[in-house]
Amino acid sequence: MADLSQARVEAFLEMMSAERGAAANTLSSYERDLDDLHSFLNARKVSLGSAGSKDLSAYLGDLARRGFQPTSQARRLSTMRQFYKFLYAEGLRGDDPTAILDSPKKARPLPKFLSIDEVGKLLSLAEQEADLPGPGRFARIRLLALIELLYATGMRVSELVALPAKVLTQEGRFLVVRGKGNKERLVPLSRAAVAALSRYGAEMAAERGDREASPFLFPAASKEGHLPRQVFARDLKDLAIRAGLPAASVSPHVLRHAFASHLLANGADLRVVQELLGHSDISTTQIYTHVLDERLRAGADASPSCKKVKTLIRAVNTGAKRPNGIGQNDRNPISCIIISTSKSQSPTSAKIHS
Repeated sequence: MADLSQARVEAFLEMMSAERGAAANTLSSYERDLDDLHSFLNARKVSLGSAGSKDLSAYLGDLARRGFQPTSQARRLSTMRQFYKFLYAEGLRGDDPTAILDSPKKARPLPKFLSIDEVGKLLSLAEQEADLPGPGRFARIRLLALIELLYATGMRVSELVALPAKVLTQEGRFLVVRGKGNKERLVPLSRAAVAALSRYGAEMAAERGDREASPFLFPAASKEGHLPRQVFARDLKDLAIRAGLPAASVSPHVLRHAFASHLLANGADLRVVQELLGHSDISTTQIYTHVLDERLRAGADASPSCKKVKTLIRAVNTGAKRPNGIGQNDRNPISCIIISTSKSQSPTSAKIHS
C-alpha cells in the first residue's frame, strides 16, 4: 500500500479505536477490507484516497464475481462508507464517493413450509382429538376448525382469528376475507373446512347457551374480543409436538406458506395464488415458485371452468360487479384453480379436490 494511503488507513483505524471503541478483531477486519480495496484500485491505477464512485462500484462488482455473498459485499461497503466519511470529515477529500452507492441486495430467504405428509399428520391428529370426549373437547374442535380454515384458504393468522361470527350463517363454499388496508378478497373453502366450521358452530352454540353471542367467530376474553393469535400459535405448536413434528418448524404462518406452495406444486396459476393470499405485488408470491418445475412455471390451464372461477375471484377482489351466472353456487372452485398433474390421492389433493 502506498505510503499516503497507508497513513490514511492508519489514521482511520486510530480514530475507530479511540473514538468508537472498536475491538481488535473489528479493526483487523477493517484493515483487511481496505487492503483488498487498495489492491483492486491499484490495478486500475487509482489511489485509495482519490477513488471515485465508479471505482468503488466496480469493486463491489468484482466482489460479486469472486463469489462474495451479498452480506459480505454489504460489510465491505460499510467499511468503505466509514473510511471515506472519515476522509471527508477530516478535510482529506472534498466529497464522499460512497454516498450514491446502493447496498447489495440480499437474497430473499425461502419461506418455511410443511410437506403434504406433514400437514396430513397435523390434520389427522387434530381430527382424531376433536372426536375425543371429555374436558377440553370444545377447544379441540375449535383448533380443528382453525387449522382446516387456515390450510384451505391461506389466510393471515390475524385475518383468521378476527373472522366475524356471520361466517357461520353464510351459504356456499366461498369466504370473504377482510385483509390489509381493509381490502376484501374472496377465497374458496374445501368441504373439509366447511364441515369443520359447521361442527365448530354447533359446538359453540351449545357451549354459549343463553349468553349473548359474540360478533367474532372465535370469541375470547381478550382485549380484542377474539382469540389471540399467540394462543392459536401455541396450541398449534403443541399439536405439532404430539404429531411428532418439530415445534420450531410449525406456526400459523408456515401453514399459510404450505397452502401457497402446495397449490403451486399442483399447478395453480401464480396470479390466482397471489389473489388468494392477498398479496398486492406478485413479486411477493413469486418466492413460492421454488416448488415448481419448468413445466408448471409455464402457466395454468385455460379451460372455461377455470377462467370462470378466476373471473369471479378477481371481480370480488377488485370490487367489480360479478359477471352474470357466476356466484357462490359454483361447485368445486379449488379444483378449477388446481391443475392436478397426477391421479395420486395425497392428503392435500383429497382436501383440495374435495
